[in-house]
Amino acid sequence: MENQMLQAGAAIGTAIAIGLGACGAAIGDGVMTGKAIEAIARQPEARGSTMTLLFISLGLIEALPVIAIVIAFMLWGKVGG
Repeated sequence: MENQMLQAGAAIGTAIAIGLGACGAAIGDGVMTGKAIEAIARQPEARGSTMTLLFISLGLIEALPVIAIVIAFMLWGKVGG
């Protein structure tokens, strides 16, 4: 019984970690894209450098859920596996 509760807690913790990582990345993507569109609307001649910085930043932001998934499944494998 105790082992089953530990596994259930590990599964819930894994789901929460992955969900929060995905929500954080989604919010970050939305804010970053909105600000990039505002910057391009104000200074269209700086479009190239703005887009480059946008794509680099989005790549770094999207690394967050991947890292969250890896860490969550590593912890789940140790506890709940």
